[in-house]
This record gives sequence, structure tokens and C-alpha cells, in this order.
Amino acid sequence: VMFSAPTAARVLKKQDPAYMHKYDLSSLKHIFMAGEPLDQPTHEWFQNELGKPVIDNYWQTETGWPMLAALHGVEKTPIKFGSPSFPVYGYNLKIFREDGSECGPNEKGIAAVVLPLPPGCLSTVWGQDDRFVSTYFTLFKDPMVYSSYDWAIKDEEGYFTILGRTDDVINVAGHRLGTREIEEAIQAHAAIAEVAVVGVEDKLKGQMPMAFAVVKDAAKVATPELTAALEKEVMATVDGILGAIARPARVHFVVGLPKTRSGKMLRRSLQALAEGRDPGDLTTIEDPSTLENIKKLLGH
Repeated sequence: VMFSAPTAARVLKKQDPAYMHKYDLSSLKHIFMAGEPLDQPTHEWFQNELGKPVIDNYWQTETGWPMLAALHGVEKTPIKFGSPSFPVYGYNLKIFREDGSECGPNEKGIAAVVLPLPPGCLSTVWGQDDRFVSTYFTLFKDPMVYSSYDWAIKDEEGYFTILGRTDDVINVAGHRLGTREIEEAIQAHAAIAEVAVVGVEDKLKGQMPMAFAVVKDAAKVATPELTAALEKEVMATVDGILGAIARPARVHFVVGLPKTRSGKMLRRSLQALAEGRDPGDLTTIEDPSTLENIKKLLGH
């Protein structure tokens, strides 16, 4: 069994597929993924290339252990690409509208745990019980639930899909769009290995999505003409999946994306650069050259 993060799989997507078949993987039974949302295209590609079950997990530092997973040690739960499957034992996880009412199938809402919480979860903030309650349990007036602050949907079969943080939302002319939804649509294009989407201030629409994408093959963006053609293709892909309202204002093709040493995307720094602001504290960045290259690309 191997535990990894979706970022590692996306890095492999940029490499020659032959590397995936160069070694004996007969002793590898499962790969477990966690740490960030695993998008459907990467999930499907990784499992198909490896020929091994790739099991996504959803949990938070506060919960101490997974809230959603396919428990293959208990039963062979069918994998649905892009989904961390079902609530594990001990978690009564539901999806709520912002008014506190429960969502129906395939309706986007906020994932929350109906009390009581199982053993192993955060039980307080050190010396600040009131802060613990006000932070995690007061998002809705009723019911009192533990809020994950993550957008999610649950389909007719009960599979959950996590769509990203509630603060990772772009408001385009009154339409609230999750950045992960747009990223997943962009990654459906065969040329894209990895992408980050941020909301950029727009005087007319409030915000507009802007995408920064890494291609699998640099030859696809070797000339301005090829770059422009691929940008149009990517935008058309988003139109076809989510509609024109979600189309990025620009798709910038970059060599790499700024991440922390633990693999977390520095989205706020990207957003700041896109809006011409200071990217802030960069002490945790793994490769400073990624931001420098983006600065040059944006003309800063």
C-alpha cells in the first residue's frame, strides 16, 4: 500500500508514460490519495495507467482521520473517479444549503458532520472553548453541526465529491463558481497536466476566472500561434462542460505552479500577482522561480 498526494500524480502526468510501466508493481495493492482534492481526470488516468485501485480519502487536520473513503479492507467498494466515496464509520456527513436545509442529490452545498463527532476529532481549541464552538459549529443557526467549510455534492448513489473550500469561490456577474470545478473542466483537455484557477477582479462582472496551466508537451505552446490555438481549445472545453459563464478570461501556460514544500498550491499568491498586488509571505514556497516566471508572463 502506498500513500501519496494528487500533486504527485499530476507531476507524473507530465512525464513519459513509459516510466509508469518500467518497474515491477506486482506487490503494490492499493494507492491511497489525500491532502487535496483529487480531480476526476487525474484519478482516472492514474488508476488506468497503474492498473491498481487508487482510493481517494477526504479528511481534515481537525478530524484526525478520514471522513470519506472507500473501505477496501471491509468491502470492495466500486471506485468512482473524482469521488472519495462514502462516509466512514462514525461520521454522519451531510450536505447543507446556506440556509441550513439539507441538499438533494447532485445539489451543491456545504459538507457538515451531524453531531456527535466520533473519537479522534478535535475537541477544543487550547484554552478557548468558546472559539472552538464559534468557529466550527455556528455556520448555520439550525442545525448545530460541524462545518467543514468545503463545498460538496452527493449523487444518487451516495458518492460524495468535494468541490473545494467555501472561500475558493469566484463571483462572476452573480454566479458563484468553485475554482475546482473550473480546474477539473480544464484538465479534461488532453493537453493539460495541471492547472490552478483564481478569481481576478473585474470592473464589469465583479470577478473573472484566470487559469494558469502546465501542459504535458511543451511543443503544444512552442509558438504564439500554437499557444493561442490551445487557449481557445481549453476555453471551448470549459464552455462545453460548465457553460460560457465559467470560461476563463485568460489561460496562461506556465512551466510550473507555485506550491509549498508540502505540495499545497499558493492560490492567494497567484491571485495577488494576477491583480498586480504583492504576493505576500513566500517563505514556504518550494520553487521561487515559478512565481518569478509568472511575474514576467504577466508583465510585472
